[in-house]
Amino acid sequence: MTVTFAEKLARMPGYQAGVPTGQAPEAIDAGDIAQLASNESPFPPHPAVIEAIRRAAPAMHRYPDPDATLLRRRLTERYETQPGRVAVGNGSCEILLAAAEALCEPGSEILYAWPSFSMYPYLPALTGAREIRVPLAAGDVHDLEAMAAETTAATQLLIVCNPNNPTATHIAAAEIAAFLERIPPHVTVILDEAYIEFQTNDDPDTTLDLLPDFPNLVVLRTFSKCYGLAGLRVGYAIGSSTFRAAVDAVRQPFSVNAIAQAAGAEAILHSDDALFRVESTVAERLRVEEALAELGLQTSESQANFSWIDLGDADEGEIVAGLGERQVAVRPGTPLGDPGHIRVTYGSGEENDRFLTGLSELLD
Repeated sequence: MTVTFAEKLARMPGYQAGVPTGQAPEAIDAGDIAQLASNESPFPPHPAVIEAIRRAAPAMHRYPDPDATLLRRRLTERYETQPGRVAVGNGSCEILLAAAEALCEPGSEILYAWPSFSMYPYLPALTGAREIRVPLAAGDVHDLEAMAAETTAATQLLIVCNPNNPTATHIAAAEIAAFLERIPPHVTVILDEAYIEFQTNDDPDTTLDLLPDFPNLVVLRTFSKCYGLAGLRVGYAIGSSTFRAAVDAVRQPFSVNAIAQAAGAEAILHSDDALFRVESTVAERLRVEEALAELGLQTSESQANFSWIDLGDADEGEIVAGLGERQVAVRPGTPLGDPGHIRVTYGSGEENDRFLTGLSELLD
């Protein structure tokens, strides 16, 4: 007799990270690879965050605060909400997984657009819920009309990735509000805003103003991007107190480690520095997309820290491999849901120049 595993394992899609397995971080830091595959920040954490990490390090023989009290209090102060409405997690991915566990089971439906964040297919696979994928509309944007039409009495979880990963497109808050008016109150709507600081359509806090009017809305954010804490995995959600209690009930205890809590609690105090990082990234976004247009390539209208590039007649595999030979890592479009594309993070000026030079050579 052999060991058998749960049938749901066969449904798991398998996450493909931007960094190859076993890639030493010091190689990336040394500049050997232009790491433009994972939508990370090219900037290290703020010096005060590094100091907070240093101060927290000697206490690593103790378990972290299970309630992440300081981190949640700082988030509460920043967003003028109540502590009971703030959930924190080991990256926003943990909160997504916990939300699916808490809300869904066989017979439920989970609805999201596609292509979108490659973590979403894990949620129905994990819970046995039925997966409803709604194709993006023209311009690689969410088709909110179609998503509303697909919502049923069985829909438990509806996710809008905004700006959308991998297509980088953004829907203005006014359109989100009109969409929420059409969604039944039994449906939990997660507005996944990992890249919200990089869009220029609205003030990033505008969608938070929707929370009092829509008790079924959850706004999901992360410290991984503009705060430069991808290596520590700190995410958070603001929604109802019942949502927070539900996700906490199904997660492991101590899910946000002590170093991550200290770093996040300090980082949220430095929004001005984060704004500087965002502005620098947006400047590179304009420069890179102008250069891509000169190469004859089309991109979606990026409102994130990455570009979604239509390769036209060029071979996706050859482009990705050729860039890899030139020590430039990008994400191929096929595993992200749309062959013939690549997703490229805006890195430092030097990294972006390496990418553009390599891409130009390959297209020639």
